[in-house]
Amino acid sequence: MLDKFINIFDELNKIPDPPYDYEFMMNLPENEYPKYLKKLYFYKTSKKLNLKNPKRFEEKIQWLKIYDNLPLKTSLTDKVLVREWIKNKIGSEYLKPVLWVGSNFDDIPFESLPNSFMLKTNHGCRWNYAVKDKEKFLQNKVLFEIVKKRINDWMHASFFPFGGFELQYRNIVPQIMVEELLREDSAEMPMELEIYCFNEHPKIFQKIIHDSPAKVCIFNDKYENIDLKFSREHILIDESADDLLKQAVNLSKLLCQGFKLVRIDWLINKNKLYFNEMTFTPYSGFYSFPDIKVDLKLGKMLKLK
Repeated sequence: MLDKFINIFDELNKIPDPPYDYEFMMNLPENEYPKYLKKLYFYKTSKKLNLKNPKRFEEKIQWLKIYDNLPLKTSLTDKVLVREWIKNKIGSEYLKPVLWVGSNFDDIPFESLPNSFMLKTNHGCRWNYAVKDKEKFLQNKVLFEIVKKRINDWMHASFFPFGGFELQYRNIVPQIMVEELLREDSAEMPMELEIYCFNEHPKIFQKIIHDSPAKVCIFNDKYENIDLKFSREHILIDESADDLLKQAVNLSKLLCQGFKLVRIDWLINKNKLYFNEMTFTPYSGFYSFPDIKVDLKLGKMLKLK
């Protein structure tokens, strides 16, 4: 069982893909970003990247990384700072309960925490660990030290090189968060809603149901089911749009103003909607759609000028 946890954390904590290492990426001058992003993109997708006249959705996300790096994106990518912005925009009732925030793992007040909670950092993607049984977690000294080491490693790293030139992550001040663990009784994870907003308008809505395997339902802005998948591992299903999805779309309209592209992520727990995060470069633009027509169609929807 411990080998499983070690492998998971090693995967999340691995160095960036070749041909670059962490120090190379962190010390690279910004005027060199386009050159090396093109190389990284070809390495990951086997496709040439056109930054001068991007047409495909994947290409336009790469363009946004380099040429649309608004300072506000850094604040809204920060999982701590974004909470105040969300509170002012739509209200605190959509925020997940946070139990503790700090910069030192040893200061986490485990004694006063509930039996289940989420440990995470504010400055990365998937840099988290779900504690489902506090007593077992604290008693398992080996696992506890593994989690502590990984979180401390993350606290001394920037996610910028790991995501592939996602500049919004670069200047976030690292912090540790302890959140209430949202979990439906019958599922490992709550249902997710991902609202893709193009040029200040919600256009594509993805509902993710975490069965085994995960199922997804994709809607257009008329709430019609469409044949589109962002992950080959998901099973595509058809469903009718419910009130919570429509609520998430309406709230996302308020949150996406001022951005060319943003995906507003939501969680549903016990029939209640919670804001999860704002994603400005989804999947870091490394989708590799099997059908180039889909890539071009989505690219046409996104206006860069």
